[in-house]
Amino acid sequence: MDFGDAVKLLRSIPLFAKVDPAKLKLLAFASDYLTFDDGEILAREGDHADTVFIIEEGDVDVMSRVGDLDIAVAQLGRHALIGEMAIFRNTTRSATLRARGKVGVLSLAGDMFLRTVTENPDAALVVMRILSEKIAMATNMFENSEARLKHIEMQAESDENNG
Repeated sequence: MDFGDAVKLLRSIPLFAKVDPAKLKLLAFASDYLTFDDGEILAREGDHADTVFIIEEGDVDVMSRVGDLDIAVAQLGRHALIGEMAIFRNTTRSATLRARGKVGVLSLAGDMFLRTVTENPDAALVVMRILSEKIAMATNMFENSEARLKHIEMQAESDENNG
């Protein structure tokens, strides 16, 4: 992906739609286009976070480690923003990102991403909406998992009483 394509990609994403063109060009200049094959890891849970990814093509599984298992907690596709939480929190990655099929991402330096968001109220509002949606999705998943666990426990108790 050349510089012009990176600028076009950023401009097509609602987060950056109203960013000043000069700042958008600077962000594109500081970015890299990376490709991943099916199953390849973009980032690992616990790793230092210094980049944010925007999916240009393909899908990415967001995996969380529970004991010895990696559990898919989300699947994100075209134009999804990934990795911003660790940048905002200045912490390590909270999940592993794994390519599902062929994936192309624009990798943005974390400090440039932060500067762009903090200097542009419209971009900050979009990020708040993205984060709110992720919180709502995680809450929903937790509530559904809790309900399934209770159902399994009740079924096991019923089987124990009947058997």
